Amino acid sequence: MNDRAPAPGGLALIQSLVNTLDLESGADSLDTAEGLARFGLAQGEAEAARELRESLRVVCLAHAGHPAHRTVVPLGELLARAPLHITVDERDGSAGFAPAGSAPLASRVAAAIAASLVDGTWPRLKACEAPDCHRAYYDRSPAGRGRWCSMSVCGARAKMRRYRAK
Repeated sequence: MNDRAPAPGGLALIQSLVNTLDLESGADSLDTAEGLARFGLAQGEAEAARELRESLRVVCLAHAGHPAHRTVVPLGELLARAPLHITVDERDGSAGFAPAGSAPLASRVAAAIAASLVDGTWPRLKACEAPDCHRAYYDRSPAGRGRWCSMSVCGARAKMRRYRAK
């Protein structure tokens, strides 16, 4: 449903993970082998990925000024168990974070968040305010006040509801 361009850098991973569940239809791509493979996950890792996904959705909702859609394990608790290494480029001295070991999903998410904090893009990853959607999108609006993942779908529905309520 999202008609926006993907989030920049590592935030694309987070956006993609949050959007594995279609709240309207209930379809969850983490239920399929292809969906798991997209994130480098084995069948037994699906439940942890779902927990991480919903914690990320709550944070994206908070970025947009919306309450949590349900009770979740706080993202900070999940990421506290995600090992990262600091990397330093020998050529130019630039530093960054990299997932430790075989790059489990939580570590890759933590590295993406760390990088986006540095470049200031983290608060712009938001979740659609439509209760039957809550898809993640990257808010590129100048004022950073985007509300819907798609103006032509979720935004149009909300505006039509308001109009009819008048």
